[in-house]
Amino acid sequence: MNSVWIKPPITLDAYQKMVGHEVGVSSWHLIDQKRIDLFADVIEDHQYIHVDPVRAKDSAFGTTVAHGFLTMSLMSIFSYEVMPPIEGATTSVNYGLDKLRFISPVKSGSRVRGRFKLAEATLRKPNELFSRTLATVEIEGEDKPAIAADWIGLIYFS
Repeated sequence: MNSVWIKPPITLDAYQKMVGHEVGVSSWHLIDQKRIDLFADVIEDHQYIHVDPVRAKDSAFGTTVAHGFLTMSLMSIFSYEVMPPIEGATTSVNYGLDKLRFISPVKSGSRVRGRFKLAEATLRKPNELFSRTLATVEIEGEDKPAIAADWIGLIYFS
């Protein structure tokens, strides 16, 4: 099990009974300029709307904004805070996204959080669970979310 998980493990049956329900909402996480700059260095995307606060003042956003992929990558920590581990699970992996939309930009200095609804939890093999989660990344104080995604994971059992 991943040591980042905060919640105690639940049974597979209890997890599957969560389908169709909101599982939870993560804590708020700050996206400040330092985080945006570090991410820009990692992915080598230094477009001015992300890293140049002076020039970005004249952009459509009025300030620097986080890379969409930065905001998306935070979904992992959000899910660790919210999604319960399953008893007997040894590994969980990101299997991909069927749909992802960057709905609103995340301005530097904003706080974001994840909201998760379990949409599917199907055993594909005796030791492999296919899990589909509807994930939304919310921006504090904003009406529209930053991201809406249909996120797929695989959970393996020993």
